[in-house]
Amino acid sequence: MERFADMKVTVYSCREFDEERIFRKYGEELGLELVLCPDAPEPGNLGLAEGSACVDILTSKMTRELLGGLRDRGVRYLVTRTIGYDHIDLEAAKEFGITVANAPYGPHGVADYAVMLILMSIRNAKRIIERTNIQDYSLKGIQGRELKDLTVGVIGTGRIGETVIRSLSGFGCRLVAYDLYEKEEVKKYAEYVTLAQMWKRADVVTLHAPLTEENYHMIGEESIARMKDGVVIVNTARGGLIDSQALIAGIEAGKIGAAGLDVVENEFGLYYYDRKSDVLDNRELAVLRGFPNVTVTHHMAFYTDDCVETVVRDSLTGCKLFLEGKENPWRVA
Repeated sequence: MERFADMKVTVYSCREFDEERIFRKYGEELGLELVLCPDAPEPGNLGLAEGSACVDILTSKMTRELLGGLRDRGVRYLVTRTIGYDHIDLEAAKEFGITVANAPYGPHGVADYAVMLILMSIRNAKRIIERTNIQDYSLKGIQGRELKDLTVGVIGTGRIGETVIRSLSGFGCRLVAYDLYEKEEVKKYAEYVTLAQMWKRADVVTLHAPLTEENYHMIGEESIARMKDGVVIVNTARGGLIDSQALIAGIEAGKIGAAGLDVVENEFGLYYYDRKSDVLDNRELAVLRGFPNVTVTHHMAFYTDDCVETVVRDSLTGCKLFLEGKENPWRVA
């Protein structure tokens, strides 16, 4: 494998309040020269990558144009400080000779958050909090359900999905699971079923699958129609797994009893910026936020102390391995 003399890495979307200190610590430990930029990569700031073989990003949409601009500046390696990498045009990266890697964090942060959203949804937490804030202490409309009486369907039993199943097993609920690849360890706690069986049986559906062409909008008009009345849908994976229009229609019709969404469609450019004074062009997000039985957060289920430390460390370690021509366990394409 090729080795590089210059140990320079350009880091985009570097948050000053939590990431910068950790980047500087690991940059020094690994002997890397870092260029830290608080903004996402865009045509106007690609010059910062000049002389860097490696670029470190967050959830920015990496288009063919941006990847071509990085290639022209000598970039050969792109790492995203996330588990998912569907925001990167992998075909273009391959064409331009850019290796792509990720920096997976531990499963517990997202798993904990998913369980929290399930509990908030079945106990009407959003309504309760909003009422308490205006000193409305009435009970009508906030009666909840208990997990022990429900069947929870988990789609995707990778590290996060399996951790969710382990956590939920302590609540006494019935657990069903779906994945293309079944795991024996999961079978100790949950029954693998088909999607058709899950739609029929699950009171709660929680998503923990990567977004692919095959499962895009797997939660749509047809699948929602086959679900139980009052079903709760939780998504801490990728927004594109759910058809927003079908979700809204299901909520308005009363078919969907509640939803907990840490991700939504077309969120690029919104998260993680202060947009409170802006007119946004995501109507579905505005509608979903307005429902009293829908909790929306801004793609931050991952965001824990352990996660920030891990993704910074591993993203830079992957850069170091690439620059030294060594095998890299985080390479994905």
